[in-house]
Order: sequence, then structure tokens, then C-alpha cells
Amino acid sequence: MSRSRPEPVQVIKQRRDAALHALVDHVPYIRFMGIQFDRRGDELTGVMPFEEKLIGNPLLPALHGGATSAFLEVTSIITLSWAMLWDEMESGELALETFEAGDLPRLPKTIDFTVDYLRSGLPRDAYARSVVTRSGRRYASVRAEAWQDNRARPFAQATGHFLMPRRDG
Repeated sequence: MSRSRPEPVQVIKQRRDAALHALVDHVPYIRFMGIQFDRRGDELTGVMPFEEKLIGNPLLPALHGGATSAFLEVTSIITLSWAMLWDEMESGELALETFEAGDLPRLPKTIDFTVDYLRSGLPRDAYARSVVTRSGRRYASVRAEAWQDNRARPFAQATGHFLMPRRDG
């Protein structure tokens, strides 16, 4: 009995990175905010590099609450989309070429999003991770957390509920 050779790890990494970049790069607001994603396996970390335009209170200075909220929401939506697409991408059902051509699956839509501002966001790079707590055919719930220098000291956290796009082809 012969088995087929597994794909080289570099090919798998390139496919995953290309799919993630295609997903992120086709959303103009993500590009405007400068949000990027670091992928390790199936886990994503959102990165919002500091820019002056993100300052809300120049006297402190502190990140704008709207920028913080948007960062957490974008991280939640991309994490949820990534989790939704992971199996299809790994099984080969989802062709990378259609992704790169701009034929992307629809993103989840926000139903509600609640942010807890725990402390002021400093004028530094910010990082965020989201955890999908429930995901069904029509509805998903996600928790998100943002930090700067120390992951154990988040400056904001959020809970969001999302309407899942139809996946019946």
C-alpha cells in the first residue's frame, strides 16, 4: 500500500499566507487603519502599528477609542472568517487562485460589539487576539483582547456577535 507524499511545509505555509493576505488586502478599511495579521498555524494576532492619526487625546497622548474598537472588531471578523475558511482551504475545496483574483467569500456581519476600555492605549503598536466562543451556521460569538507591551495587561477587551454569511455555494 503506497501513500502519497505529503506537501512540503513551505508550500503549505505559502498557501496559508497568500490566503490570509488576500482576505485582508481586499478590505479597504483594514488597509486604511494599517492593521496587519501575524499567522502561526491557525492562530492569528492582529497588529496595529502606531501612527499619529490614531491619537484621540493629544494631551495624554492616548489612542482614540474608535480606533481601538475598530481594531478589535476587525481582528474578530478576520479571526472568525479564518476559522470558517480553514477547513475548506486545507482540504483543497477553496482554490487560492479565486482568492487572489478577488473572488472572496463574504465576511460575517456585526450584530453587536461591546468594548471594555480597561486603560488608556499608549502611542505604541497594539496587538489583539480573538477567540471564537461559538460558531454556528447563522450566528457566532467572539471574544477579543488588545494589549501593547504586556499581554497580561490588556488595555481593551470586547465581545461581539456576528451574523454568518450563507455557505451553500
